Amino acid sequence: MARGGGPSAVLLRAVSRQAGVSHNAAYRHFADQEDLLAAVARRCMTQLSLLMIERMERVEARSAARRARLRLESIGRAYIDFALSEPGWFRTAFTSARPRPANSRTAEAVPNPYDVLGAALDDLVRAGGLTPRRRAAAQYTAWSAVHGLSSLLLDGPLRELPEADVARAVDAVLAGINHSLG
Repeated sequence: MARGGGPSAVLLRAVSRQAGVSHNAAYRHFADQEDLLAAVARRCMTQLSLLMIERMERVEARSAARRARLRLESIGRAYIDFALSEPGWFRTAFTSARPRPANSRTAEAVPNPYDVLGAALDDLVRAGGLTPRRRAAAQYTAWSAVHGLSSLLLDGPLRELPEADVARAVDAVLAGINHSLG
């Protein structure tokens, strides 16, 4: 439901109906609408992480520094691709304000996208492509840039850009991130 309609399509009654169970049956698994949406948002976030990890693992390069830079670029590109190819999931992933409990038995084994980015930046530090002093700021900069562009392309004033201009915008933002790392 989130895939096709975003967060507004994730409704307890509709989910119960689609699952073929009574409306009250959903309350055995979810305390309320917000709890259901939080669970769906976590699943959408996991899908984003999996795509980022998959793309990052495809990267090959001889030098560790080059490999780390290309891996970082690949996860940025995956993030934007996810937003554009799965807009319902992307919107849903960032809808819920309810965080995952720290010791949740339902916590996923997959790191969240922010942690995937952090690991890629840590690799870049180890490879000598980023100083430890600039590491924290780089995470905020990279996340903000790809999320901002994704949002502008999906729901903002850039949503009507021709495909070639979208590709140029993605390349420009990723090059800007790379440049900001030094």
